[in-house]
Amino acid sequence: MCLAVPMRVVAINGNEAEVEQSGTKLQVRIDLVEDVKVGDYVLVHAGFAIQKLDEEEAIETLRLLEMFSVNLFGSSVSINKAE
Repeated sequence: MCLAVPMRVVAINGNEAEVEQSGTKLQVRIDLVEDVKVGDYVLVHAGFAIQKLDEEEAIETLRLLEMFSVNLFGSSVSINKAE
């Protein structure tokens, strides 16, 4: 099963960005997505940003992931809403 997760861009350095969600920070490649800016939400899979998301769509996706976590594992994952 593949899973892509919405994450917020907190810094950009060339073709890489630092992204964050729920206190987890990752370095990802942003070559596949045009015009990425700090503050944008991107969908992250296998170390790559694969799509930009608007904030509403990102938060809704995170809410659904949290709901699935509760149903599958009996507990919630930590999901920060927009800060």
